[in-house]
Amino acid sequence: MSAPIRFFSSRRQQIVALAARDAIPAMYTNREYVEEGGLISYGNDRADGYRRAGVYVGRILNGASPSDLPVDQATKFELVVNVKAAKAIGLTIPESFLARADEVIE
Repeated sequence: MSAPIRFFSSRRQQIVALAARDAIPAMYTNREYVEEGGLISYGNDRADGYRRAGVYVGRILNGASPSDLPVDQATKFELVVNVKAAKAIGLTIPESFLARADEVIE
């Protein structure tokens, strides 16, 4: 994990609290922010990323040359919405949007 990512991840609670305090409808790339009380996240499905990384490593351990393997990009993304956070800042999220979310936190 790079230094900037560690910096922001270690201050996740503070970032979410500041956005809520100022009623800023913030969107994040990681679901952990929404679980912490943030509004919305849209980003790579981490479990799927770890699974794909394991498959990639398995191919290398079975003799494939890393330089011969294609670049692997995320194909599965997740949308997480925190309805409680939306209500706290006076935001109404349409039901049609909530229906598209992978997870809705009440």
